[in-house]
Amino acid sequence: MRTFFDADADLSIIRGRKVAILGYGSQGHAHALNLRDSGVEQIVVACREGSPTGAAAEAAGFRTMRNAGAAAWADLVMMMAPDEHQAAIWHADVAPHLRPGSALAFAHGLAIHFKLIVPPPGIDVVMIAPKGQGHGVRAEFVKGGGMPCLIAVEQDATGRALPLAVSYAAAIGGGRSAILETSFREECETDLFSEQAVLCGGLTHLITAGFETLTEAGYAPELAYFECLHEMKLIVDLLYARGIAEMRTKISNTAEYGDITAGPRIITPEVRAEMKRILADIQSGDFTRKFVAESAAGYPELTAARTAAAAHPIEAMGRKLRMLMPWLAK
Repeated sequence: MRTFFDADADLSIIRGRKVAILGYGSQGHAHALNLRDSGVEQIVVACREGSPTGAAAEAAGFRTMRNAGAAAWADLVMMMAPDEHQAAIWHADVAPHLRPGSALAFAHGLAIHFKLIVPPPGIDVVMIAPKGQGHGVRAEFVKGGGMPCLIAVEQDATGRALPLAVSYAAAIGGGRSAILETSFREECETDLFSEQAVLCGGLTHLITAGFETLTEAGYAPELAYFECLHEMKLIVDLLYARGIAEMRTKISNTAEYGDITAGPRIITPEVRAEMKRILADIQSGDFTRKFVAESAAGYPELTAARTAAAAHPIEAMGRKLRMLMPWLAK
C-alpha cells in the first residue's frame, strides 16, 4: 500500500477549505477538534435543531448549522452520520446544495461502495478513515501522536482529490504515524468482515460461550466472568502493542501451550468456511441490503438482540464485579 507521512502533506490545502462536519459524535468531535488545532479556521458542525451533540459542539467553540445550510456553505462536507442515515441526509440536505468542484468525504466506505449514495460527476469523493475509535483519535493527537488513517479517492473531479485527502488525514494526526492509501471497496469490505467475524461478532459470542460453558459445568459465575471476559484486556493490550507472536512471549508457557493446542479446535475448518460465507455476504451486498431493511423497519432484530443480551447472566455478574473495581468507570 502506498503510504504517506506528515512530510508528504500540504496542510495549506485543508486550511484553505470551508469544512462542514455532519455529526459531532465519536469521530466527528475528534475530526473537528484536531482540524482546528491544525490551523483549519473555517469549520462548522452540522446537527439537528436541539441536538445534544450540537450543544456540545457549541460549548467547544464551534459554529453550528443545520445540514442543508452547512452543505451550501462548505466546499468540503465530511459525512459523520451513522451509515444507515447517510443516504437520507445526502438526498434531502446535501445533494441539492453541494457545488461542482467541492468535495464529499467519508470516514467509512459503505454508503459509496454499495451505492446508497451516488454523487454527481463534478465533485471529489474521498475517504479519510482513522483506524481507531474517535476518542482515541483525539487523545493520541493531544499527546503529540496520531492514529493511522486510511485514505481513498473514489472520484477525482478536480485532479486534486488525493492531495486533499492526504492533507485532511495529516491535519487530524494521521501523518504522525501513517496514512495508507486504499479503496472504498477494500476498506468497507474488510471493516465489515472484521466487525462481524472477529472484533464484535466473533469475540462477544466467544466470550459468552466460554462463560456459559464454565457455569453450566458448575463453576462459580464470578470466576467464569473473570477468566472469560475481565482478563481479555490483558491479552488485547499485549496484542495491540506487540502482535500475536510477542504476546505469546509475555504469557506463561502453560497459557501458550493451551493457545497452540486448543485454538485450532475452536477455529475449525467449519468456522473458517463460515467466515468465507460471511465475507461473501458482505461482498455481494447482501449484508448491507439486510441492514438497510432492518433500519427501515425500526430495528426489530437489533432491539430483540439487545434485550436478550442485557438479560444474560454475564451482564448481571459483570455489574456486580465492576462495582468492586470503581476505577474502571474512569
